[in-house]
Amino acid sequence: MAIKTKKYAFDKNKFIALSMKQLFQEQWMWLFVPLALILINAGLNIFDVYKNYWIYILTVIGALGYVIFWAIQFTGITQLEQYKQLFGKYRYEIDSRQILMKVSDTEGGVIKWDMVKSAYKEKEAHVLVLGKYQFLYLPFVIFSTDNDKKLFERIMKDKGLYQ
Repeated sequence: MAIKTKKYAFDKNKFIALSMKQLFQEQWMWLFVPLALILINAGLNIFDVYKNYWIYILTVIGALGYVIFWAIQFTGITQLEQYKQLFGKYRYEIDSRQILMKVSDTEGGVIKWDMVKSAYKEKEAHVLVLGKYQFLYLPFVIFSTDNDKKLFERIMKDKGLYQ
């Protein structure tokens, strides 16, 4: 039995938000580098070993620059022609073997379940992670009935993607 959804286009702003969220989840430990620089400099200032204030400014600018760099990269992806297919309008047919992404009744693509690395449920959608910064975002509103939502969750549990 297959779940047939309504047509849906992945919102570009949602892609940027999900990508930034994944970036922070993967690279949160780098937050300690600017924090350590600030603490070391504070210690040097307190004990009059080396007084400087520029390191505080440069550390904050560097950390903000890193975050802004990635935000620009993810925004750029939404503008490039070769990534246009990420944000196209698709109708999904989901069953226990595969996910069909259909542009029309004759055109589309197949995503096998082994391509899905992980998945999680947000308050308004299911998010399937296909790779680094590659997502299938399936809002609850694209499912036709509550039974389709329940069947999708059952498939996700059977595949080991939900606990």
